[in-house]
Amino acid sequence: MTKSVLLIMRHAKSDQSANVADFERPLNERGLRDAEKMGAWLKAQKIIPDRIVSSPAMRAKQTTQIVCKQLGSDIKDIIWDERVYEAGLGNLLDVISDHKINANCLMLTGHNPVLEQLLEYLSQDEARRNKDGKLLTAAAIAVLQYDETGISTEMQSGGLMELIRPKEI
Repeated sequence: MTKSVLLIMRHAKSDQSANVADFERPLNERGLRDAEKMGAWLKAQKIIPDRIVSSPAMRAKQTTQIVCKQLGSDIKDIIWDERVYEAGLGNLLDVISDHKINANCLMLTGHNPVLEQLLEYLSQDEARRNKDGKLLTAAAIAVLQYDETGISTEMQSGGLMELIRPKEI
């Protein structure tokens, strides 16, 4: 058996000036570029999710669709799970539990601050923060690896293989 991977991705930079409800806020130009860059990075690393779960909020939706396009994945296969939007840690653990079955590489796209809480909860390793003290900046991806037993929602169950931010590529 092969090792399993959980990708935790924060949505790319959104347009704070858009005069719309939070749920409908789109990506800005930088966000569109960064989402494309991160999808290309995943492809170059040969990390291709076989299951993708995302918040249905516009900025997460756009991020996920752009990443899928870069990977050559079918956007029809994305699972839009409403629990990811405004979720607490317990909700995200439930989402992972519900979608990890038969997934060798699961990607979850959502929002801070709960994604940072999720990363700190699941990772055996301490993640490095950027100079501003942030873990998951806009469009950042954390790559957690699990042993042959598969993706787990147990505390400190995953090895942090990578934490990559758009500015680092």
